[in-house]
Amino acid sequence: MRAHASFTDHFLALDRFLTEHQSLWRPRPFVQHRLEWEATHPQLAAWLRARSLADAEAAHNQPSELDAPAPFPQLAAEARALSKLAELPAQPLPAPNSRLQVDVPGRKWQQIRAFAAHLQFRQSTHHWLDWCAGKGHLGRQLAQDGGALTCLEWDAALVEDGARLSRRLGIDARHLQQDVLGADCAAYLHADHTPVALHACGDLHVRLLQLAIAAGVRQLAIAPCCYNRTQAERYQPLSRAAQDSSLRLSRDDLGLPLTETVTAGARERRNRDQSMAWRLGFDLLQRRLRGQDDYLPTPSLPSAWLRKDFERYCRDLAALKQLPEPGTEDWPALERAGWQRLAEVRNLELLRGLFRRPLEVWLLLDRALLLEENGYAVRLGRFCTGELTPRNLLLLAERR
Repeated sequence: MRAHASFTDHFLALDRFLTEHQSLWRPRPFVQHRLEWEATHPQLAAWLRARSLADAEAAHNQPSELDAPAPFPQLAAEARALSKLAELPAQPLPAPNSRLQVDVPGRKWQQIRAFAAHLQFRQSTHHWLDWCAGKGHLGRQLAQDGGALTCLEWDAALVEDGARLSRRLGIDARHLQQDVLGADCAAYLHADHTPVALHACGDLHVRLLQLAIAAGVRQLAIAPCCYNRTQAERYQPLSRAAQDSSLRLSRDDLGLPLTETVTAGARERRNRDQSMAWRLGFDLLQRRLRGQDDYLPTPSLPSAWLRKDFERYCRDLAALKQLPEPGTEDWPALERAGWQRLAEVRNLELLRGLFRRPLEVWLLLDRALLLEENGYAVRLGRFCTGELTPRNLLLLAERR
């Protein structure tokens, strides 16, 4: 069955845009001291490098609004046009049951309510299947009117907590411990189920799509997240259009849409900035110690490492990576250089930021086209504001 022309045309336009400009969004300023595109666009590179860390932070969530030298404004305008998706129609929900909010963080509860308000299907749902359910908060919101509910979750503690909450609220729910990537998971999908997944990561939501298609489910709703949480080193295209594309995405590429953050608190941002600045300072040091001018990956470190002084941090990290022991260093100067590198990195990343949403929509259209190729009518759009969550795009599918 031929996919819907509007989705196909939209996908192909995004595919051309991303392919043509991949030299701008693939390189990662954090690991490369000089980017190839800087030679082609020296005025833009110099302008970005001269800005402060505060300047970068202020523009992070809306890079397309930055008044930067060419070709930045032209790329921003094209990215905005190609990424534009309307909000899906919503319906008013009954007044929230305060008991359903027990144990749910406020922002997560708002996301659940927004997701639920946009689930409009032609046929009523009799059995919800909450995929990667956690404690089943989404499923209980949807099943509170009396529909049956099955919640699949691999974490046994979350399964137990979810079952306890459902019993206390009198909701007909089965909470099952299940690895959704396991071979036996297909047994839990039936044609009369309505699977829902709010922010299921990478392979987890792709697995749901594949099993739902195989089971012939009537309808489903997915808001994907974390496209880079995948076992494969390179992206495995789902639809025929994506399989025909020359774009070959690495796991690092798939992480680009996730670089937008809106929920971090002030303390979390300070710790994040210190960690990155110190890593960048250490990067300058390790290049000298190794005699190699390239990036050396370092493992995720416990937060306790940030309570050391910078010299001890670098010496311990050098030992951890089995590098020659640092000698006499101007540690304050090296730390300042790390913070300066962080300001440059963050500002150079604003150019990559223009491509976050185009790549995310490309990935979602690949999923939409897969569903259409398998006999589903598909809607794709926003279900909440980007301030509530950057991952605010929802796929609704119904069998024709």
